[in-house]
Amino acid sequence: MITVYGYPNTRSLRVCWMLEELAQPYEYSLVDFSKGESQSPQFLAVNPAGKVPVITDGDLLLTESAAIITYLGDKLGNGDLVPKAGTPQRGHYDQWCHFAMCELEQPLWTRAKHKFALPSEHRIKEIFPTADWELQKALNLFSQGLGKKDYILGDAFSAADILLGQTLQWAISFKQQVPQQNLQDYSQRLRNRPALLKAQQREKTEAGI
Repeated sequence: MITVYGYPNTRSLRVCWMLEELAQPYEYSLVDFSKGESQSPQFLAVNPAGKVPVITDGDLLLTESAAIITYLGDKLGNGDLVPKAGTPQRGHYDQWCHFAMCELEQPLWTRAKHKFALPSEHRIKEIFPTADWELQKALNLFSQGLGKKDYILGDAFSAADILLGQTLQWAISFKQQVPQQNLQDYSQRLRNRPALLKAQQREKTEAGI
């Protein structure tokens, strides 16, 4: 059985969300950040970066949320959540996955790093305006790409929406301006998905919160 190493409100939610969309059972191994378990020798032996998510699937150990959900879709899906390799739809899927990780998430992660994640001596508060500017540029591109579609690839939900949707929700929860109405509607549409609600509850239950 697949095991997910994670902690609530982190990128591990993407993996649990994907598994719930696929209706696949999985074990959950809590890495309690509040207790410093991400830097424990036991977890660093699993992922030397000290980050979640990580999955194990038999002999396979895999990190990086975008790689994990794509692997799960390829292995366990029927071509709906992750389009088949070599198709135009897969090209668009990969495009938006890379956009989510490289363009949309990075300004938010820059903010987070310089607010609490980095050691205090390495934090630079002057970077916040630049990060906010970069985020607004990414949101404009995202809005243009989404247009009037329900989901980023069209009428059907895909794993790319997991990456984009959670990152957009982070922006909203971090009190960043999201003026684009289509992105606001998109975020609400994703927040109501039963698989996401199940994944959120699973992580909270495993963490005892």
